[in-house]
Amino acid sequence: MEKIIQITAGRGPAECTWVVAQVLKKVLDEAQEQGFVTTLLQRETGQENGTVETATIAVKGKNAATFVNSWTGTIQWIGQSQFRKMHKRKNWFIGVFEIESQKNASISENDIHYQAMRSSGAGGQHVNKVSSAIRATHIPTGIAVVAMESRSQHQNKKLATERLLKKLEDETLQQLKNHVGKQWENQLNIQRGNPVRVFTGSDFKKNKVEKSYKGTRQQLKTDLRNENN
Repeated sequence: MEKIIQITAGRGPAECTWVVAQVLKKVLDEAQEQGFVTTLLQRETGQENGTVETATIAVKGKNAATFVNSWTGTIQWIGQSQFRKMHKRKNWFIGVFEIESQKNASISENDIHYQAMRSSGAGGQHVNKVSSAIRATHIPTGIAVVAMESRSQHQNKKLATERLLKKLEDETLQQLKNHVGKQWENQLNIQRGNPVRVFTGSDFKKNKVEKSYKGTRQQLKTDLRNENN
């Protein structure tokens, strides 16, 4: 079983990107301890050293769903800003969301259409007479690439296949990023008051999540008002 999650700071400030970097380490360490195989699919670094805007991870193994569920939701860090020492805000929030595995993650040869075509540009008689360039089109998505560097049609086919697979991979990661961005926008305010995990201090120690947040609700509202300060 394989599950995919993305850890994101959303539109949060630099402090949230620091939290994302810490959570990424925790997730990878915990997954390794429990025997899961993880693959870091994407990581977008933040503006400050040691920070991460978003990270996408594939988790594979028995009971991967249970592991992913234990992290999915809002993560709260309680602590002093690492970048603004005089800043009053103490509560910082990031999101962890599950993403559907892509159906086209495994590309079949039957999904690719190859078309021979004449190369364009300089090249003398060879370009004018031989259809050595190759256009490779992924039929389900319509994404196409062209390779014409070599005089060998076989070599151009190989180059076109490699380029097409890379382009499909980039497209998949962009779709993941866009999906999570929309999900984060919809759920950010709703989930702030109900984190699935809470960490504290510069050493990022895990705290027990309390069932009731009545005593801290007013503080959370204050933090929200100060978020853009």
